[in-house]
Amino acid sequence: MPRNKTKYIFVSGGVISGIGKGNVAASIALLLKQAGYSVTPIKFENYLNMDSGTINPIEHGDPFLCEDGTEADMDIGTYEKFLSEDMTRDNFVTMGQVYKAVIDRERRFEYNGEDVEAIPHITDEIISRIDNVARVKNAEIVVIELGGTAGEYQNLFYYEASRIMTFKKPGDVLHIHVSYVPTPPHLGEPKTKPTQLSVRTLNSMGIQPDFIVARSEKMLDKRRKDRLALFCNVHPEDVVSNPDLKTVYEIPLVLQEQGIGTRIMEKFGLRKKEPDLKDWKKLVDKILVKKKKTIEIAIVGKYFGTGDYELRDSYAALFDAISHASWEVGVDVKTHWVNSEEVEKKGVKEVIGKPDGIIVPIGWGERGVEGKITAASYAREHKIPYLGLCYGMQLAVVAFARDILGWKDAHTVECMPNCKHPVISLIPKQKDLMERRAYGGTMRLGKWDAKIKPGTRAFEIYKKYDGFIDEKTGLTSERHRHRYEFNNKYAEEIEKAGLTISARSVVESLVEIIELPKDKHPFYLGTQGHPEYKSRPLKPHPVFLAFIEACSQ
Repeated sequence: MPRNKTKYIFVSGGVISGIGKGNVAASIALLLKQAGYSVTPIKFENYLNMDSGTINPIEHGDPFLCEDGTEADMDIGTYEKFLSEDMTRDNFVTMGQVYKAVIDRERRFEYNGEDVEAIPHITDEIISRIDNVARVKNAEIVVIELGGTAGEYQNLFYYEASRIMTFKKPGDVLHIHVSYVPTPPHLGEPKTKPTQLSVRTLNSMGIQPDFIVARSEKMLDKRRKDRLALFCNVHPEDVVSNPDLKTVYEIPLVLQEQGIGTRIMEKFGLRKKEPDLKDWKKLVDKILVKKKKTIEIAIVGKYFGTGDYELRDSYAALFDAISHASWEVGVDVKTHWVNSEEVEKKGVKEVIGKPDGIIVPIGWGERGVEGKITAASYAREHKIPYLGLCYGMQLAVVAFARDILGWKDAHTVECMPNCKHPVISLIPKQKDLMERRAYGGTMRLGKWDAKIKPGTRAFEIYKKYDGFIDEKTGLTSERHRHRYEFNNKYAEEIEKAGLTISARSVVESLVEIIELPKDKHPFYLGTQGHPEYKSRPLKPHPVFLAFIEACSQ
């Protein structure tokens, strides 16, 4: 397909935030990819942050970490999971990036004395990012997810860019509006007025949606579809129902049943091809089949609460990785969210109980740290399968040093800079950055190669599954997001005491994986990397598969 014939699909949201635009955008991209087209998604975020890395996960969910070190929105993770492809910095844009690019260009006098304005300069930068991802990814179709909700002032320029592109590329741009159709309990019927008003907002910006994807509790009936078609100026067959489902991975199948993929191809004048969804259907069957066993896993963290409510999104990638592995193993998982501060106040046994497994995930800072260290000790002493991720690996080392070596003051310098036994220390290259408060995008980020020691549990786990280790070299790689590391000064003493260092990085020889031998513990493993970000529904990560298998036994 010639470059000037690239097709563009904008996906916007209406009525409420968190409506599921990312799942719809990913599902549409999957349908078109499985029909044989080259597709890439791109997410535009409203905030002025340069990336998601400095945002509290309670505020905007778990930042998703890419292979190239990009700290992105969770929807980038959704794209990776649906498309089974690595996303990069080209697939993720924030309003902060857009503004900075324009201002930097003005400072370099690249506008040749023009007065720099929101339109056309901001919108031109947005459009250039879209054209860039099409070029870099060699995409025939670009699916563009617009962050936020129609009517917000923060995303106005994204919508203006959509309007301009529609005007300048007639026939090559479609707009899909994902909107909420509530069913108030006191009325008992779906109400279309909120979506009508949301589409009116789009119309006021010069945008007429080509499709409406209606999020609702149940499939919309013909009456509701006809009303949306009439008042929103779309064909009834272009009103697509997206009801609540048992798993988001059903969405592509539900959308395909209603013919949205075929209609998109028709509107673009593309050759209509049926998507190959055999593997996806097998996945959904695997998810929905009744499991014979349920296991309980305690997640000991501190980013669960927002006001009076609890959030799954703070550890979204972790929960997804657990789910992917549990479907493959064939068990249901009940997750017990444990606030590590409660462990400190009430005691580990009272708060955690006797789960089938314990995970201490990514985290930062001193708050709740003793509760996490106690959880790591509790899992080791009571032979409960344990998985430590990043901070969870570091604190497992602290717990071991205190309990087994008797170094009661052992700690991470992140929490106790002047401790006598700093078993976790600051990576030397990070010292200057920290002193300058250069926090954004400066951690050890992205893919780093590591060599796994043959004969270890980690080697056995990675070797068991294709594509995760080079058996000749023993090399694998995980994504990283940290400033602190296992202090090599204490490596020899700690290993002599019984904790195995089973992997080190190729660069700088940093400790990547620690474990207890099989004869000492059923499963006790900590990884400095983040296997949760590489797990996909069609290819669960081996670390999580091994952990779930150990828990189920």
